[in-house]
Amino acid sequence: MAYFNTREIVAMVTCAALWAVLNNTLAPIFWAMTRTPLICDFLAFASLILISWWARKFGAVSLTGILVTLITLMLRPDAFHMIGFTIASIVFDILTRMVGYSNCFDKPTISALSLVSFSTVCAGIAGLIIGSFFMPPLKTTLAILSFAGLHAVGGLIGGLIGLILVKAVAARIVTPKRLQ
Repeated sequence: MAYFNTREIVAMVTCAALWAVLNNTLAPIFWAMTRTPLICDFLAFASLILISWWARKFGAVSLTGILVTLITLMLRPDAFHMIGFTIASIVFDILTRMVGYSNCFDKPTISALSLVSFSTVCAGIAGLIIGSFFMPPLKTTLAILSFAGLHAVGGLIGGLIGLILVKAVAARIVTPKRLQ
């Protein structure tokens, strides 16, 4: 028996494709206008929270992050900064597994605190990696930390939006268990 069923695989691919396409179209426009990475983090963690809720299996979030990186690199071969988001996806996957999926999604207070915290921290990690390795103008530690802080703010927004999406979908009685 396979670890992921067909619906979980389709959900991972759908979230990855949506994240990658929106990230490749909207994020460069937002970056050019503001020089802030908020949109990439918002898209990333809203997608990761949604797939984590849907699959509730270890590895789903990591695979989604890897797929997004591969799709993005196909669309923009110079977008190596997505490696930071792949690592952040893996860390997010580990954290949600450690806390437990029922704690992350079935208990309102714990889910809000844990998922928003995880998305903020993981976006900050992505920002540290991107700022350190893929942003040549960022030479000082303060610049790298500031860039990571901007990513963390985007992760905070993405975490909140991800929670709202999960609550909205669950309220419409479209839960993974009811569709199987």
